[in-house]
Amino acid sequence: MSGSLMILGCFVLGVLLAWLGWIPDYFLEHDGTLYVLYVLYVLMFLVGISIGHDRRLGEILRTLRPRVLLLPLATTVGTFAGAALASITLAYSLSECLAVGSGFAYYSLSSIFITQYKGAELGTVALLANIMRELATLLFTPLMVRWISPLAAISCGGASTMDSTLPVITRFAGKQWVFVSIVHAMILDFSVPFWVTFFCTL
Repeated sequence: MSGSLMILGCFVLGVLLAWLGWIPDYFLEHDGTLYVLYVLYVLMFLVGISIGHDRRLGEILRTLRPRVLLLPLATTVGTFAGAALASITLAYSLSECLAVGSGFAYYSLSSIFITQYKGAELGTVALLANIMRELATLLFTPLMVRWISPLAAISCGGASTMDSTLPVITRFAGKQWVFVSIVHAMILDFSVPFWVTFFCTL
């Protein structure tokens, strides 16, 4: 949880510094927005490095079974259904809510994409919504494992189940769910740029 709070703290600090006018002009474009596209390129490069450097990647690909793919599919369908229901009561369109939901708790990547396509307001909503999804997984995994299923906790964690939420899932669900959690997150990680771009361009 400390990592998520650190991310949120950095976001709040950035807002305060920009609002107070303490950000140097060379960090800004003529219209006052950050060079988010270049940050996005760097972030995608680093994501590729982190996945390619993971020594478990070869083992995961060799032992991959079709059944394992059903969980990320269920997470995707459930997330989109929840985002569609939320759009009924929110001041955002269906496509905008689906774009936010398709971050799957990958707040850094999805919020940059959405800011690039839809502006800072929806990008901020995406950042906070996806951070809250990760925090909810960290807080409620013991209850979900006990009252529902380990799969519920993994699905709730979205793309974070191979890094920040993996320890809590392993602790309360058991080590037998590590492989499922990692495959689940890897598939969702790859899908985030495609889904977010798709919904933002509708």
